[in-house]
Amino acid sequence: QVQLVESGGGLVQPGGSLRLSCAASGFTLGDYAIGWFRQAPGKEREGVSCISSTNTGRFYAEPVKDRFTISRDSAKNTVYLLMNSLKPEDTAVYYCAAAETCYYDDYEVFDYDITYWGKGTLVTVSS
Repeated sequence: QVQLVESGGGLVQPGGSLRLSCAASGFTLGDYAIGWFRQAPGKEREGVSCISSTNTGRFYAEPVKDRFTISRDSAKNTVYLLMNSLKPEDTAVYYCAAAETCYYDDYEVFDYDITYWGKGTLVTVSS
């Protein structure tokens, strides 16, 4: 069964850190670009970050650049999103997705041509 499963979300205080994981089953994560997207309550989904299938391209949206880091562990078939200096506005459900390539322009990550979506993990940043 093909699926992406996110984990690592939770409640964290402003300024804290979390590491999200995106684990794949039923396919090889390394064959795909993997993106992270988020949707806050009452808002549209937005792109956060993307890593290319070759790991040579790592892209970040403007609101998270310099705070978030995307990485891949091919041996574990997992992609990570390390989130530092978290802010209340980072509160959202975070989704990972697999695509043939990252679509990125001017510090914006796009959800084009997604092959697989995960079901999401909730991140709440609050004191």
